[in-house]
Amino acid sequence: MLMRLASLLQDRSDIVTLGAQGLIIDDASRVLLIRHGYRPGWHFPGGGVERGEEIEEALARELFEETGTVIAQPAELIGIYSHFDDYPGDHIVLFLVRHWRRDTVPKPNTEIAEQRFFALDELPEGLAPGAHRRLKEIFDGIAQSSVW
Repeated sequence: MLMRLASLLQDRSDIVTLGAQGLIIDDASRVLLIRHGYRPGWHFPGGGVERGEEIEEALARELFEETGTVIAQPAELIGIYSHFDDYPGDHIVLFLVRHWRRDTVPKPNTEIAEQRFFALDELPEGLAPGAHRRLKEIFDGIAQSSVW
């Protein structure tokens, strides 16, 4: 079903979508990345904002569903990015999450095949280009782009 929806969105330039993603950092300055079961690469956790849902609510819901993470203090807005290369009309809102807890870690499933914390100098092969650019902007100080 997710692949069918993705295919539909690629073909429809009149649909505007919005997603919220979280850059979760632990006490050792490692970042939490996920690997989906339906697309290649490692990504920040997150997902679509539902009709009538506030962006912070969507972020909290998606992070909990995908990783078991509960946001303990408000997340910091990093930026809003166009994601038109993959889906015309798509935008991603990225938040930095420093204060969180996780009582349980969801088992791998068809949506999230794997999740793991990575040190910035040991990032995985297959890191999604957008996630890689964001990490360089935030931690290496390169100029921020408005394109995912």
